[in-house]
Amino acid sequence: MNLRPRRSEEPEVNLTPLIDVVFLLLVFFMVSTTFVREADLEILLPEASLEGAPQEEHELEIIVSADGYYYVNGRELVNNRPATLDRAIQRLVGDERALAVTIRADANASHQSVVTVMDVAGRLGFSQIKIVTAELQQDDEQ
Repeated sequence: MNLRPRRSEEPEVNLTPLIDVVFLLLVFFMVSTTFVREADLEILLPEASLEGAPQEEHELEIIVSADGYYYVNGRELVNNRPATLDRAIQRLVGDERALAVTIRADANASHQSVVTVMDVAGRLGFSQIKIVTAELQQDDEQ
């Protein structure tokens, strides 16, 4: 008869299956996650009211016609190149960059024409760009 106390073995915890499960979860989340890049451009959306805002004495208004020609404060430019628009704006406002640039584009004007105006104004240092729209007319028969 053996009366010596028996040494009980320490229970072993096998971590291999646990590591496999954690690794599979990590791979699953890496593959299923979508990385969305938010836009870097801050845009102030226009606000409209029934009353007209008081007009500034000196403002910069650029009109884009349906065929892509530009008018700076009512004067038509000789061509629709960005360099011509750049020179016309610089000649009109000089070093004053605190003005708000108002863009009035025809509904049939190309998107590229409007983006060109915004790009030229941004490169010149204007930070307030407004795009004027017409109020939507709703039919009574809806």
